[in-house]
Amino acid sequence: MNKHALVIGGTGATGKEIVNLLIKNSNFSKITLFVRKEIQINNSKINIQLIDFDNLIKYKSLIFGDILYSCLGTTRAEAGSKRKQYIVDYTYQYEFAKIAATNGVKNYSLISSIGANENSFFFYPGIKGLLEEKVKNLNFQKIQIYQPPSLIRQPELARKVERRTIKFLNFLNKFGLLKSLKPIHVKYLAQIIVKNSFKDKDTRLQIFTSKELVNF
Repeated sequence: MNKHALVIGGTGATGKEIVNLLIKNSNFSKITLFVRKEIQINNSKINIQLIDFDNLIKYKSLIFGDILYSCLGTTRAEAGSKRKQYIVDYTYQYEFAKIAATNGVKNYSLISSIGANENSFFFYPGIKGLLEEKVKNLNFQKIQIYQPPSLIRQPELARKVERRTIKFLNFLNKFGLLKSLKPIHVKYLAQIIVKNSFKDKDTRLQIFTSKELVNF
């Protein structure tokens, strides 16, 4: 197969692993990464597009392919405010997905979050849940949404708060507690996402919860 993958968030922890797997996967002949800052990846499959996510309509003619992997995500601390986090985690991803669906991209894979719910009292799962609900209504043939528990990132990308959370959860897991919240490595999540891309199922919408991902 000569599939063309589109990736946003391809420089993040899970996004990097997805890109590495796509490069090795013979089903893909082209991988277009949409990035905000210049990066270097020396591979013949890779096409890097430096874009302004605040003006996505300007790049509409570039957003064509077979499958979109949406891996953007940030924290309030990294973004600088709730408003800026909302823009990255919701606005950028939804607007990009909307253009992709309009342009005929068939399949959509979204990395969301455990507990995603648009009615959540908490800000982060609330915006993740809102994004999930909005993209469900877009004209994709297949939508796969992943709600992972805490993620074990590459050492250079690991966040201090995440390290403490993962250490605490691993301690509880030893006693059989909160097993559905067991942290998983970003490599493992990426493998599931790419593998699922080629599973032919009649179901248009699939949502993979943290419990399912832990026991996948």
